Amino acid sequence: MFSSYGAAFLVILLCFGIAGGVVAKIKGDSVISWFLISFCVPFIGLATAIFYRVEKGELRRQCPDCGRVVKLYDAVCMRCGSELEFPDVAIAPESAAQRSPVKR
Repeated sequence: MFSSYGAAFLVILLCFGIAGGVVAKIKGDSVISWFLISFCVPFIGLATAIFYRVEKGELRRQCPDCGRVVKLYDAVCMRCGSELEFPDVAIAPESAAQRSPVKR
């Protein structure tokens, strides 16, 4: 069925796919989608998984005009269009807010 080169290539693709899935698991992203991306496009897919920025870990701030919570790196509020200055106080990232236990 498979030649020895075909089987070796399939093993290499599986290794890249698993590595992409592991990186996604560490970053808290979708394991299946990054496995498929790294499997189909081996070198580029794995490099993209490694350097992909996770939005849940970014600090946030509140717009002074409309009150919407936006990422710290945003320069303009997407809701009201006001320009945002760098704040004195930042809000914790979404990932930290999700991990903290709820007190009752």
